[in-house]
Amino acid sequence: MTPIAVEKKKYTYEDYLKTPEDKRYELINGELIMTPSPIPNHQRISGKLEFVLRKFITENNLGEVFDAPCDVYFDNENVVQSDILFISKDRLDIIGEKNIQGVPNLVVEIISENSVYRDMVQKKRLYARFSVKEYWIVIPEEEEIEVYILEDNAYQLYCAYKKTEELVSPSLKGLKIALKEIF
Repeated sequence: MTPIAVEKKKYTYEDYLKTPEDKRYELINGELIMTPSPIPNHQRISGKLEFVLRKFITENNLGEVFDAPCDVYFDNENVVQSDILFISKDRLDIIGEKNIQGVPNLVVEIISENSVYRDMVQKKRLYARFSVKEYWIVIPEEEEIEVYILEDNAYQLYCAYKKTEELVSPSLKGLKIALKEIF
């Protein structure tokens, strides 16, 4: 008997726009992925990080900070909702009426129990492919933030910061975050 090959449907941005509004979805390499709502601790960490970033960015007139849910449109088969993202002042033209239409300077993803593979593998590859310069992965259970920088189209670990340390951004000069205030 000959095996039957089943072709998996590739979804597009048009399909993504038809998803129910009461659920969150992301589109990664044409795969439509439902993402459950974050738990309270995820939101607590996200809020604290966003507050510190927004304050620093605003005080230094560096650009804009956004948080999920906000669509980041890379191409017709890749649309994500990063937990937090920063767009520099010289690139504000990628902010569209309905979504971000291009590559943020910095993306922050906060790991949750059902997002580990998506954030640490799928999105990490996607962000590198589209040249996001700096990527932070927040690991709440470890009380740690891994900071990656893009070199030769791949991420290199810049530093893994623990709760007792102060995070220093390699691209946002002068940004220092005492992680004991985040976790």
